[in-house]
Amino acid sequence: MARPVRCRRICFEPKYDSFAPSGKGGVEQVLLTVDEFEAIRLIDTEKRTHEQCAKQMGISRTTVTEIYERARAKIADCIVNGKTLCISGGNYVLCDGSAWKCCGKKCGRAANLAETTREREENEMTRVAVTYENGNVFPHFGRTQKFKVYEIADGKVSGAEVRDTEGSGHGALAGLLSAWEVDTLICGGIGAGAQAVLAEAGIRLFGGVSGSTDEAVAALLTGSLAYAPDVHCNHHGEGHCHGEGHHCGEGKHGCAGNDGGCADH
Repeated sequence: MARPVRCRRICFEPKYDSFAPSGKGGVEQVLLTVDEFEAIRLIDTEKRTHEQCAKQMGISRTTVTEIYERARAKIADCIVNGKTLCISGGNYVLCDGSAWKCCGKKCGRAANLAETTREREENEMTRVAVTYENGNVFPHFGRTQKFKVYEIADGKVSGAEVRDTEGSGHGALAGLLSAWEVDTLICGGIGAGAQAVLAEAGIRLFGGVSGSTDEAVAALLTGSLAYAPDVHCNHHGEGHCHGEGHHCGEGKHGCAGNDGGCADH
């Protein structure tokens, strides 16, 4: 069975969707996908390395190199042979503003949170907290009794410890995380009030996550964490979290989908 293609994260869609040679020629068209355009933008315009581009787009460095070389070949074909370059399609999802060294634009649904987060030096993570129970992400932020706190150095986990909340709950937990100098939180469901407090504290949020805490942090560091930027928690019902998940699917922008819950995709 073929491996599923991972969505490539982009900051914004191209302003111009076609380029044609002046004068004769240009009848034959070459399609440049939006993710190929993004690789060209990051590497050739912003002068990022392939590794930095991979972190921004949420894919491997090998994949970035393949995309970049394919895109350069298409552009060269158009310039040398007088073909029209069209930019459209591809497997991608619009950035929500929380990616590593994001574009700095107000892009996506979590723009306000991202603007606050980007005030931290170079937007790099140094300490990540995860709601914790028996090795897994605890599903309710306001009710968690423990956090597993990970120290991050050079993009890798350098240490971790489980810490007790000492009876704190809901809004008070944000203050506790700030006191611990946490800059990033991974959790399951979380209420709007707590999200607002976290945003004010400059703590970046990745909600709607389930499964192993260690695996979640590892995925976060490689840019492959599945999370729900619109997560919320209904404490009056079953307490399940909901939100629009980030995963590949059919849609106007190449990758979209509403999972109706917080399952890990």
